[in-house]
Amino acid sequence: MVTMRLPPLKAVRAFEAVCRHGSILGAAAELGVVRGAVRQQISILESYFGEKLFERDGRKLAATTKAAQFAEASNAALATLERAAADFVGGGHRRIRLGVPSAFAIWWLMPRLANMQAALGVVDVDIVPMTVVEPLALHPELDAVIMGAEYRPAIEVTAVKFMEDEFGPVATPDLADRIARDPRLMAEVTTLFSRTAPTLWQEWFAESGTQAVMFRRKQEFEDLLLAIGAARSGIGVVLAPRAAIEDDLQRKVLAAPYGFVRRSAGYSLSCRDADAKKPAFSALRDWLVRLGAATQ
Repeated sequence: MVTMRLPPLKAVRAFEAVCRHGSILGAAAELGVVRGAVRQQISILESYFGEKLFERDGRKLAATTKAAQFAEASNAALATLERAAADFVGGGHRRIRLGVPSAFAIWWLMPRLANMQAALGVVDVDIVPMTVVEPLALHPELDAVIMGAEYRPAIEVTAVKFMEDEFGPVATPDLADRIARDPRLMAEVTTLFSRTAPTLWQEWFAESGTQAVMFRRKQEFEDLLLAIGAARSGIGVVLAPRAAIEDDLQRKVLAAPYGFVRRSAGYSLSCRDADAKKPAFSALRDWLVRLGAATQ
């Protein structure tokens, strides 16, 4: 069997970094080398393939269509090598970099952190807050990602649902009482939005069977954490996942005048197929499933 000679790994690393940053300068900073060294590696790879890999797109470098496909494969291959090297060096002591939605991390996961560490033993979990929750395929630096209704099935990714996902409008008890009789009353109060989830209100109206409201006063925030914080101070009403504000509900800091709508997708733990059966990931998955069932 004839096998193709592999491209130089150093050149592939430089190429993949340029694709992610869109510039030679960004790749050089990440790799800790001068720009000339990155250009040299790109030239080596272009000589290997016999064609140009980038086109100029304004001030950025954009990979050609064929090169973009190779960049995606390179990204996955380098991430696999990095994880394999970590397994080799770490032996039985495994570290998992876990991407978690910011609000979910603060109000659900962090209060249970000691429980998680006790259950996982030698497995270390680095929690990486995600303001914008994106699929695992877009984050080679992460080993796993927790996603809510954002999850969509992906090739070579295993996802396990561990908890139901419910969401609904919440506000301080006084404000909730003012609008509880009819959702149309929300038009009279300030409605709080998160730029990271711009369609959440439209989704709630559709999934709850509630007639859409034409909001007169809107206030936008950079992420859901800030929008929920504003709701807690009495500024207005925000649409929030129940898991993120369960403690506020119990302490009567917030109230849900119309209850919550359950999403079938729920919260899922996503990891790569190659990692799914490893003891560290199995331990994390089992802990999430157990704790998720206990908080339903």
